[in-house]
Amino acid sequence: MTESIEPPVTPPPAQGVVPLFPLPGLFLFPGTALPLHIFEPRYRQMIEDLLDRNGRLVLGTVVPGHEHELMGAPPVHAIAGLGEIARHERYPDGRFVIFVVGLKRVRLTEVASDRPYRKVEVAPLAEQQPTPAETAALRKELMVAVKARSPSVVLPPNVPVGQLTDLLLLHLKLDVTTMIELYSQLDVAERARGALARHAATPLPPPEAKKPDVKRAEPPPDEGTPPSS
Repeated sequence: MTESIEPPVTPPPAQGVVPLFPLPGLFLFPGTALPLHIFEPRYRQMIEDLLDRNGRLVLGTVVPGHEHELMGAPPVHAIAGLGEIARHERYPDGRFVIFVVGLKRVRLTEVASDRPYRKVEVAPLAEQQPTPAETAALRKELMVAVKARSPSVVLPPNVPVGQLTDLLLLHLKLDVTTMIELYSQLDVAERARGALARHAATPLPPPEAKKPDVKRAEPPPDEGTPPSS
């Protein structure tokens, strides 16, 4: 069953509270960077607030089937990526382009917000690491799979299995439900095996399409396209 969070009836204690930016089909992996175009007024205010603080926020994946609720408060998956704004560009009309670096996977509990945007309490999640034998075997398979989908990528010999798995997932064009299941798997060996199974079942793209698309928060068509970064 897909876990999701919705606006709370009774807010829990606000410890480790950060803003929530709900986005459809987007996943923030630890160690990756995402450029995002911020144009909606409540999220412009969110960025203004964050730039005066530690710059941390959660990018929450909207539960499939609720994408039409983006202008309101769509439910988001309960496991998401905590990130930090590494760089930002402010435009004269108040829009921003921000570059968010993923820090860790966290579990979300929505809390009451005194701002125009939503807030969540975050709890860090401990991952179960593979055994030494599993690590050696999975690392070898994952490196082959990642190189098959991105031949130009440079991989140090001792990349953690979890990081390699996330890198492979980034290069697989999976449906949101499948990605939620794999992204939320805290047993690293199981996540790796799941990613490798999807790799085996997914045809390799032609050479000119091997670089994955950069995902960003797209405005509705009547608001124009994101500025080029």
